[in-house]
Amino acid sequence: MIQKIKNALISVSDKSDLQKILPTLDKYKINLISSGGTYKEIKKLGYKCNELSKYTEFDEMLGGRVKTLHPKIHAGILSDRSNKRHQDEMVKNKFKNIDLIIVNFYPFQKIVLKTKNSRNIIENIDIGGPTMVRAAAKNFKDVLIITGKKDYDALVDELRQHKGKTSLQFREYMASKAFSLTAYYDSMIATWFNKKLNITFPDRKTIFGKKLTQLRYGENPHQKSSIYVNDFNDQETGLKKISGKDLSYNNYNDIFAGLEILASFKKSGTIIIKHANPSGASINKSPIRSFQESLDCDPVSAFGGVVACNFKIDKKIAKKMSSVFFEVILARGFNKEALKILRSKKNLRLIDISKFKYKKNYQIKYFDNSFLIQEKDKEIFNIKKLKFVTKLKPTKKELKSAEFTFNICKFVKSNSIVISNNFSTIGIGAGQPSRLDSCKIATQKANKFQPKKLKNSIAASDAFFPFPDGIKKLITAGVKVIIQPGGSIRDKESIAAANKAKIKMIFTGIRHFNH
Repeated sequence: MIQKIKNALISVSDKSDLQKILPTLDKYKINLISSGGTYKEIKKLGYKCNELSKYTEFDEMLGGRVKTLHPKIHAGILSDRSNKRHQDEMVKNKFKNIDLIIVNFYPFQKIVLKTKNSRNIIENIDIGGPTMVRAAAKNFKDVLIITGKKDYDALVDELRQHKGKTSLQFREYMASKAFSLTAYYDSMIATWFNKKLNITFPDRKTIFGKKLTQLRYGENPHQKSSIYVNDFNDQETGLKKISGKDLSYNNYNDIFAGLEILASFKKSGTIIIKHANPSGASINKSPIRSFQESLDCDPVSAFGGVVACNFKIDKKIAKKMSSVFFEVILARGFNKEALKILRSKKNLRLIDISKFKYKKNYQIKYFDNSFLIQEKDKEIFNIKKLKFVTKLKPTKKELKSAEFTFNICKFVKSNSIVISNNFSTIGIGAGQPSRLDSCKIATQKANKFQPKKLKNSIAASDAFFPFPDGIKKLITAGVKVIIQPGGSIRDKESIAAANKAKIKMIFTGIRHFNH
């Protein structure tokens, strides 16, 4: 159904680009109603406009909190043009139908970023704008709602195509966008209140997000995908792509896994990620050594992976990295020589993470019409609650190395076993239903690529050993320190096996399942 636009109400906090639409509205002799700064801007641009308070015959009040909340406005938006009773009431009250609403909201999220002053933030919770938007969207049969300047071009095209009229299809599409916006806006406000009041799991949970970009496809080519940002700063992820192809869904998945591990490093370090699992990790005062040690853990699996490091890439490191095929390199910057080397690989994505800030929030998993939310696994272990369960106790250096190994282990998909030597992983067994199989894979990897480093190595397990067979496998390989949560009914058997082999074992009391 094509609908003629006679009257339009414009009330926008962002007044830029009004010039894009005003000539077209004027061309089709659409009467404009506006208030405050928007009214002044329209007049300044040289167009006729009715001031809102004169139109409603009611001055705005409460410092601007009540402007558009008036029966003359909302009856004009909500009246059903095909309902005779509605139209008779409009005539009786001398109200006019309003056919077009152009509104954008107070910049709530920008204010949240600028200040912690609750009073200022609350004053920027828009009431009148969302109320008009919801009313217009509900009555899309007769009314067109435009909620942002990104739709100004589409509005102009629609009016030109239909000579001052709009189609039902266009109005319904804009209504769907409008309700998405009001839901997004209210969700932001609810999230702010929940954070302010430290409410972790409210009775009703909404998750807001703004589309950053449409991805080529999802995990596989037949799956559609987009990336959304649900921070208040909805234009950034803190990741700056400086070279290479567009990031894919799988790239982002690996990047997020790498950044999460990197955030746990207090010293210079590197992680190589493949299918969201670390294939190698190292912390070392020498950046180039930390990269090389991460690569040495499993150079085969590293092929086509994502490198994440918390230092700036120089020429020497760039040369090393360029000798291996990687999909993505994350770093705290790249010097000019490094960029020259790495940019020669056109398919390699280079990401500057200097402005990335890790937030230990929540994990969400969806299934059908349900979703799970949990706090992120923030803690490695409480050093005061460690139990040194064997006759031999670890040295301070071994304890530090065990902490590094256990930390990496918590980011590996369960069941996970990680073996390390001198703060570098040498074998990783990931994602096996059997813990013994994870032990076998970790020791096989270490034997294949760095057999000499297995002697006096350290092993970590994300959960307890249900049987001592996994412990025995690690002992046979050359492991001298094992760190694990403990808690099995057969812990005594595992401790006995460790004591018999004269190795050291630590119980943390903290499990780190990762699915």
